[in-house]
Amino acid sequence: MEANASRLALGQRVLEAQPFSVLLGARLTAFGDGAAVLELDVRDELRQQNGFVHGGVLSYAADNALTFAAGAAVGPSVLTAGFTIDYLRPARGEVLRARAEVVRPGRTRVVCRCDLLMVDAEGVETLCAVAQGTIAVAGGPGS
Repeated sequence: MEANASRLALGQRVLEAQPFSVLLGARLTAFGDGAAVLELDVRDELRQQNGFVHGGVLSYAADNALTFAAGAAVGPSVLTAGFTIDYLRPARGEVLRARAEVVRPGRTRVVCRCDLLMVDAEGVETLCAVAQGTIAVAGGPGS
């Protein structure tokens, strides 16, 4: 239990060192064992003209959650090499939750996937997008 809390505290410090994440109010709620959960409260500034959470906000959450999941598996020196995202339905809710996990860790690349869920006031999750990414281990070939 203490190891999990220590890993989460480390991940939270890394997130707090990212000015853009601080601007958005993102928080890391789980981190370790090749997985990470990033959350962000939805506010009007994060919506597009039809009232849905902007796709760029979902992309930010996917990118960061994928990278944190990879870092939880192979260490902190990781960078996004690329990712794809598929939007499944308009994002509506109170909280955006990005839940990512490692699919395959490698020496130079880590493949991860992420579910992007909107959480309503009652705590019900609705899947609104999925992402898959390749994370480069810094210092490896091509990084």
